[in-house]
Amino acid sequence: MKLFEKNVGGLDRVLRVLFGLGFLYYSFAGLAAPLIYIGIILGAILLFTGLMGTCTLYSLFGISTVGKPCCGLPRK
Repeated sequence: MKLFEKNVGGLDRVLRVLFGLGFLYYSFAGLAAPLIYIGIILGAILLFTGLMGTCTLYSLFGISTVGKPCCGLPRK
């Protein structure tokens, strides 16, 4: 088990980046004070893992979505 091995696949990465940007955007758009910090932390983690292609929790549990078919569709 390598800690920074690529284990986040294509669709997973795209969704992480989109949700990370969404959390960051709405955190700075004027949420209540405690929610701002939660949104910033969650958004930053999702954005980082999506851009880097690695997730520490996936590594700890031996999960990998790299090379998996997207949405059950066969690969060409």
